[in-house]
Amino acid sequence: MNASPTTTTQVLLVRRPTGAPVLEDFRVAEAPLAPLADGQLRIRGHWLSLDPYMRGRMSDAKSYVKPVEIGGVMCGEVVGEVIESRHPGFAVGDLVAGDLGWQTVATSDGKGLRKILKDVPAAAQLSVCGMPGVTAWCGLLLIGEPKPGETVVVSGAAGAVGSIVGQIAKIKGCRVVGIAGGADKCRHAVEDLGFDACIDYKAGRLREDLKAATPDGVDVYFDNVGGEILDTVLARMNPFSRLPVCGLISQYNVTEPYGLRNFRSVLVNRIKMQGFIVFDFAARHPEAVKDLAGWLAAGKLKYRETIAQGVGSAPGAFIGLLAGANTGKQLVKLI
Repeated sequence: MNASPTTTTQVLLVRRPTGAPVLEDFRVAEAPLAPLADGQLRIRGHWLSLDPYMRGRMSDAKSYVKPVEIGGVMCGEVVGEVIESRHPGFAVGDLVAGDLGWQTVATSDGKGLRKILKDVPAAAQLSVCGMPGVTAWCGLLLIGEPKPGETVVVSGAAGAVGSIVGQIAKIKGCRVVGIAGGADKCRHAVEDLGFDACIDYKAGRLREDLKAATPDGVDVYFDNVGGEILDTVLARMNPFSRLPVCGLISQYNVTEPYGLRNFRSVLVNRIKMQGFIVFDFAARHPEAVKDLAGWLAAGKLKYRETIAQGVGSAPGAFIGLLAGANTGKQLVKLI
């Protein structure tokens, strides 16, 4: 471990998926590492974050960022240790996070890298105090604007973002109803995370169960999934309710998008419906991380991780993530 590595193991995108990704869309390969130039540093990855947005990066459809090139390293945020540096801002031994991709050792010029918090577990800086937590904070508080006593519904409630959304809403004094897939995830949301209720959409009673769980309607719906669940919640929204659109995971692998039937509710109820990307609120990220780290230290936030072992496991873990196989944050332990 002390000698400087001469190669890195990478996961490459070798074809663009049609529908759900399969293992054959990826290839694991070894690549040589060139000597560092002035201003560069080398990072050995410890943890890799897997997130639903990566499915969009596999497509060449127009989006808010460029897609991963065919033959390119899959994108993804990594926490790792600086093992070699010719950069004045980073020293050997520094723990950093950044978009370093699905690989064991990365070379960086320092742009986009951040030194991680010393009092938060490294892996948690890819979840509750990282991009998912910041996404939850920004979408719920800046767009959802929850008020004490209101009813907040969140889909993907047992996932990395949804689980934090619900807990922040509880901190803000709201009634929180989650929507998740399976009895175990719903039990986790209620018993471990403190949600007031959680609906198992796989049970086949979504409309009836949602009505029972939201007798006073829905004031904020934080949407991570889109599709039929979004359509169903639209019918329960209150006048002047708010609807942050964070993700559309139910639609990422479909070839025929779901057509909303209850969109009329947006007009009738004067719903504020806004899609967002976490980068939109970059100026607020330090405030978000401060709040999240404080709540975590105070025991007000809990989180769960699903961990795959080794960079070669990333494709299978990612495919599972899109199918809802994970609870909490999906991570890959790189060493």
